[in-house]
Amino acid sequence: MFSAAAESFLRQAREAQPEELQRFAARVAAQLQGPEPGPEAAACLQRLHLVVAASKYPRRLDGEIVGLLQKVLCSPKCPEQIQLLCAAILREMSPCNDLSLSCENIQDPKLLSLVSSVLLAQGDKAEVAAVGQRVVKVLEGRLPEGQSSRYLLPILSNVISLSPEALTEEQTNVVSKKMADWLRYASIQQGVAQPSGGFFSNPRTRQPGPVTEVDGAIATDFFTVLSLAQHYTEDQWLNIQAFSMLRKWLLCYGGKGLNTPSSGSRSEMDKSVMSMVSTASTSSHLLPPKERLREKAFEYCQRLIEQSNRQALKKADGDLQKACLIEAVTIMDIICKQDSSYVYRAAAFLKVLHSRISGDATYARALLPIAQFFLNHGEMAAVDSDAIYKHLFTDIPAQLFHNASLAFEFVLFCKENCRLFTETSSIFRQSFPNLFKFLAWNSPPLISEFVDLLPFLLDAGTAIEIFHLLLDLPCLTAALDVQMRSTSASERASSDPTVKPATCLEAFRHPLYKSAFQYLLRIESAPEESPERLIPLRQLLGSLASSPRVVQCADTVPVLLELFFSVVAEFADGPLINQLVVLLLQRSDQLYDIPAFKDDVHRVLSSQLVMLCKLHPALIVELSKELLEFSGTVSNIQNKEAVFTHVVWAIGEYMSVSYDKRCTVEQINRFFETLEAVLFEVTQVRPLASIPSYAPRAITVLMTALTKLAARSQDLIPRVSLFLAKMRTFLQSPAVTSVYCEEDREEILTRATELMNLLKMPSVAQFVFTPSVDASRSRFQKEVNDTLPSALRIVTRLLEPAPGFASG
Repeated sequence: MFSAAAESFLRQAREAQPEELQRFAARVAAQLQGPEPGPEAAACLQRLHLVVAASKYPRRLDGEIVGLLQKVLCSPKCPEQIQLLCAAILREMSPCNDLSLSCENIQDPKLLSLVSSVLLAQGDKAEVAAVGQRVVKVLEGRLPEGQSSRYLLPILSNVISLSPEALTEEQTNVVSKKMADWLRYASIQQGVAQPSGGFFSNPRTRQPGPVTEVDGAIATDFFTVLSLAQHYTEDQWLNIQAFSMLRKWLLCYGGKGLNTPSSGSRSEMDKSVMSMVSTASTSSHLLPPKERLREKAFEYCQRLIEQSNRQALKKADGDLQKACLIEAVTIMDIICKQDSSYVYRAAAFLKVLHSRISGDATYARALLPIAQFFLNHGEMAAVDSDAIYKHLFTDIPAQLFHNASLAFEFVLFCKENCRLFTETSSIFRQSFPNLFKFLAWNSPPLISEFVDLLPFLLDAGTAIEIFHLLLDLPCLTAALDVQMRSTSASERASSDPTVKPATCLEAFRHPLYKSAFQYLLRIESAPEESPERLIPLRQLLGSLASSPRVVQCADTVPVLLELFFSVVAEFADGPLINQLVVLLLQRSDQLYDIPAFKDDVHRVLSSQLVMLCKLHPALIVELSKELLEFSGTVSNIQNKEAVFTHVVWAIGEYMSVSYDKRCTVEQINRFFETLEAVLFEVTQVRPLASIPSYAPRAITVLMTALTKLAARSQDLIPRVSLFLAKMRTFLQSPAVTSVYCEEDREEILTRATELMNLLKMPSVAQFVFTPSVDASRSRFQKEVNDTLPSALRIVTRLLEPAPGFASG
């Protein structure tokens, strides 16, 4: 944390006005124009850099100070600290119109590095190309004693990031040759410590010893980034830097010019077999630079993987081992993509590696690039990779769902390879319950990735189970929390099977709840299992409903539900849609007890019910029993009003011979009687103290649905007309006026009047509410349905006498 003084200083820097900045810049200029800039000049430059960098808005200095900064930067006599600060200020001001720097004639690598960093910050492609060409030219030549190439490799890495086309093929060959040598032929002796020059310094320094491995053993093979020394030589630093940019270099330039005339006549299999026999004996110096770099890079990666098997003496070295292992496997994969002759050797090597590390959870991240390799090359290497995928999707999510960085990398890996997985292995889709553990525990950071991933997990076989899992996602979060606490020795609870558990922790191992926990925490798909077993578990886990992690997870469910239905709509047939609608009605009453979550899910389910009805209107007839039961339950209006009103709307809209020829008058009458009974219950006048408040929308939808059904079975018109006529009396009773505001009462009465007027013209009502098979698909009928409220108002105006024309 910043101290109060530092915060105050930063605030002053941000609030500095342009006039103050120019005055301070003039002071800095005076300091730089002295005979030799010293500590005071460095302090002024540090402060100027802070002012320029602290604001999110670009700061501008006049041309004179910019020119002076460039002059000081390029001065050979200037102290290094002053040069670093000048370069940092110029970078912060980029792009700068007053810049006149050029790297064309600079020989000193350290100065070239500083000047190049300023030029690259300008973002100009021509400057990037000029920097790249100059850096390669300096690397190609022989440097004077005391100068080092290692200042240039970070600049070269930035060049290929900004503009890979900046280097010609000849230049990339030069660098590839250099990198191959740096990777393979660095010294295995430690560097010599630089003498301090003090009075007691010993002019006779000890001869450097050999580098060591991470376990302390003396290194007997070539130097790598995992070789340890107290002091490093110049070529060892270049070795480390070359490895750090190797992946980027191979991706940019390693794959070009692979197809030679002599290799075109041989099959990939022939080349791979020949490689195993002859590559080791071929002199690598005879290979073209890019192929030689691939060979040395492959050997380097093999050496790193072997070194990763050693027991590191320090934790930092152990962490470096794991990071290098991941990078080495990734680079091997790239090399095999560019030259298939390496596939067989790499596959055998990585199979052994997987067997070694798969049981160690600390190496979990390294399993991802191994799986990526076998996804890319398993078929060519004739390797059965299912065991590798099985372990990856079974053990890792179940054990390490709480590791946030691994969760992101794992889900990103699935997202990038989901198409490959769905084409090559069934394990991916079978393991979706395990994958959702990552989302349940890390909801906000992973929602974007799961939006991309979910469509690839869905098909006709998984849709139903995933629907249940999405609705139970907050419950899964709570169960994972209980699972984690149950494994903690301090919170391990005894489980007496004869006593009903009082807490979630006690219930985790209790026989009464054990199977429900196992089902919710399952590692693979179990479509034959019954989700009803989770009903008591949802109630038990209700005590965790206010947990921030559970609430965050609940917030992601509506988004994924909407995506779920949009994807399912692309492949669902009639039976699957019917199944989903039945489950939708059932699950609307079986949700984890978070009020806001329930409201959001009901909103999504109700809107998606409409979509399913449009896709398959016949479901109203086919599911008449379930719909009658749901719509006939008055309590549904209060508990899940959104779902109820959309069900009633769907009945009124689609219970018609226009949508399903199996629709009969008897069925229409049955629905009418059910909805009529509900509306009667809702509008029954009761004593003031016991009148319930129902949403006005539910009442208007019920009235509209009854009118639609009556228009299709006209014997019902007198009954619904009588009912609508009584609405005025209902709305004027004191008990109702105390519950509904004037605006709500007006809305209900207006709709009742409009519907009653429409029924006075049965033929018009029949046309509006009961389109023919052809008319239901016509543009005109669609417009009538879309603008039904307007149509009702027009009919009302036609039937009401105009002012001044009342009968005498």
